[in-house]
Amino acid sequence: MNTHRIVSLIPLAAVAVVSTVQAQAIDRATASPDKLVRAAVEGVITTIQSNPETRSGDLAKITAVVQRQFLPFTDFQRTTRLAVGAAWKDATPEQRTQLHQQFEALLVRSYAVSLSQLRDQNVKFRYQPAQAAQGPNDVVVQTRVMNNGDEMQIDYRLQRTPSGWRIYDINMMGAWLIEVYRKQFADIVARSGVDGLVKYLINHNAKQAADA
Repeated sequence: MNTHRIVSLIPLAAVAVVSTVQAQAIDRATASPDKLVRAAVEGVITTIQSNPETRSGDLAKITAVVQRQFLPFTDFQRTTRLAVGAAWKDATPEQRTQLHQQFEALLVRSYAVSLSQLRDQNVKFRYQPAQAAQGPNDVVVQTRVMNNGDEMQIDYRLQRTPSGWRIYDINMMGAWLIEVYRKQFADIVARSGVDGLVKYLINHNAKQAADA
């Protein structure tokens, strides 16, 4: 399955319409997993829909919204560690920092690119209660996106942290994000080591920025 297609489809889950006040009022430290997912995706899309620059498709502005409003609901450092897999334990502190920063930038930009194509208000979103995945501190929130008669299932995986629940994985079309990237990253590490993976991510992000 195409990794970049998986990433580009994730933001479909963000399409729902609520007030910005409602989305921002949630206490991330105490919110239930399903309420946290709802606040995360609805806060971003509501802001994009209400601002003329983001509504017109300004990618830099949309990226800034994702960076500011979606990231606080996530634990992308955990996402990075799990996606890198066994190579993480051999990475130096500097390499780990670079991997996290570059992978997070990849995810944020991919999210923003897809959101730039979904700025109207005709998509409906439905949430289901969280289900335990690996014990009570690791759960999945299933969602449904209805778009012009089509329905898509998108699942969010969250872990309980000292700061509350945080999103760290997303399932699109039957493929979990971490699993998809773990396979790709393992191939790169096998060929070029951890430094090669860092270089790959830096070059990928630079190319995406240049093509914008």
